Amino acid sequence: MYFCSMKNIFQSKVVVYAISVISIALWGMSYLWSNQLVKQEIPVEYIVCVRSLIAGAFLYLMNLLFKQNIHINKKDMGKFVGLALCEPTIYFVLETYGIKLTESPTYSALVVSTSPIFSGIAGIMFFKEKLTKINILGIFVCLAGLALVVTNGDKSTGEYFILGIILLFLSVIIEVGYAIFTKQLSSGYSPSVIVMYQFLIGGVFLTPLAYMRGAANFDAELYMSWSVWKPLLCLALLCSSVAFTMWAATIKNLGVAKASVFLAMIPVFTAILGVITGTEVLTIIQWTGIAVAFCGLILTQYVKKDGRI
Repeated sequence: MYFCSMKNIFQSKVVVYAISVISIALWGMSYLWSNQLVKQEIPVEYIVCVRSLIAGAFLYLMNLLFKQNIHINKKDMGKFVGLALCEPTIYFVLETYGIKLTESPTYSALVVSTSPIFSGIAGIMFFKEKLTKINILGIFVCLAGLALVVTNGDKSTGEYFILGIILLFLSVIIEVGYAIFTKQLSSGYSPSVIVMYQFLIGGVFLTPLAYMRGAANFDAELYMSWSVWKPLLCLALLCSSVAFTMWAATIKNLGVAKASVFLAMIPVFTAILGVITGTEVLTIIQWTGIAVAFCGLILTQYVKKDGRI
């Protein structure tokens, strides 16, 4: 059937790298759609909760339509709960308030982009994944490139800057936890089923927060308007349903360590999309940083046929 053929397709390295790039590109676009909602003063708590529930419901219908097995083994229930707690629930709270407290998009982006370092350690510790010296060099080259990309950003900091940095580092660790749970579940469940439960359970966890903070000043005319639902549906269907399903397949095929490097490229894709949409102008230094980051990304995925470094 459909998902069986998709499983075979996802085993192709070329396809895996392609869907990795598509996932990151969609997440880069998510900032643009999120910004449209924030400008209309839609609470972030409401956005994330509704986005999660729509994504989970959509994947539920797709899995039923294509007769995918959605049964959860009792022994895996805790892993699914842990997955949903990591992301979108805890990660969203830590990242949002971390960025708010630092008051610096530049430093926030740099902290979040350290994810490959923590993920590399986790991959080696939990799944015996191997990184060559060239792969490790690639991670640091990639991070150096990212530093150049955000070099012209706003470097003003807030009063609670240190606390914000701590929250951002915790969000990175939570992101690693999400990758570990995904990797553990990937051998027994299809990517679409893993992501379906991730957002259904996560949406339930986020509902009280959305009710207390997100819908406090609910305006039916605004919240039900197309100007709100259009970006909300894009976030739910493209950035959550599609991107996370592809990302689960990426983690399954590349492993936690190598897959996480793509996450560090989100600021790069966001910057490029900003140029395309006319909302961003990049300097020569920033374009150089993008080139360096892509070179580093290539090195992180490099493997010699004879297995030697």
